[in-house]
Amino acid sequence: MPVAFFSSVEHAREALASTGYLVDEELATVVFLGDAMGKPLLLEGPAGTGKTELAKAVAAGTGARMIRLQCYEGLDEARALYEWNYRKQLLRIQTAQPGAEQEHAWDDLHDDIFSEEFLLERPLLAAIRHPGPVVLLIDETDKADVEVEGLLLELLSDFQVSIPELGTITSVQRPFVVLTSNATRDLSEALRRRCLHAQVEYPDAARERAIVLSRVPQVSEELAGQVVKAVRAMRALDLRKPPSIAETIDWARAVSALGHRELGDAVAGQTLGVVLKNDQDKVKVREQLRLAATGS
Repeated sequence: MPVAFFSSVEHAREALASTGYLVDEELATVVFLGDAMGKPLLLEGPAGTGKTELAKAVAAGTGARMIRLQCYEGLDEARALYEWNYRKQLLRIQTAQPGAEQEHAWDDLHDDIFSEEFLLERPLLAAIRHPGPVVLLIDETDKADVEVEGLLLELLSDFQVSIPELGTITSVQRPFVVLTSNATRDLSEALRRRCLHAQVEYPDAARERAIVLSRVPQVSEELAGQVVKAVRAMRALDLRKPPSIAETIDWARAVSALGHRELGDAVAGQTLGVVLKNDQDKVKVREQLRLAATGS
């Protein structure tokens, strides 16, 4: 059954806002419907727009446990779902006392070593088996191999998994599932059909300023506005890694920590390492600051 985190769209928006995550009406509606319908959310958009943070905010705003599967090339079932503790199984076999009836003894030993005691839960199985409210984040799904999508299709259809030695394990309470993608490859239509979709872009200036003020309440509205304006100007440049929303927040916090109430060119240049993480990007931005200072 769906976890019933939210009673309305407005309730979803308020719960997220209580964690400092501010959403518009469209995204709040998708979050509410994902909960009400028991459907996974597929969030797509550029890196740094807050897709991962949305899952964290749902967990924080509802008191649910957060379980994260970080996808990467080469991820397999053993790392995503479960595997057996082979070292522990080997020790158990080595310490087993030989019996008179070897075949019967092996049958007993086999049942022993393929029991709960030797099972290693990975994120997908942990989410299925968790007895309480849980948010399952499948992060950067597009980085996983196509074969992993087949595993996800089975999981997201029935919210159950089959372990040959233990049988079928069905979820007690259906997790609230969030899948994120930066669109490095196209996800299958079958996976998309199982999800509600939302395109998550950078917020407009007013909402990003409100996010900064919510997360860093000690900064003034003027400083928050200056930081957001500067970050939005950086995103308009051809940078290797445009600043994320989290880096906007960090920049405002850093400037405030240095005791400044305004973001002048000197302060911006001094703290670029907080918001930009690539030397080539810093060179481009510093050149823009130089041009602005000279009026060129």
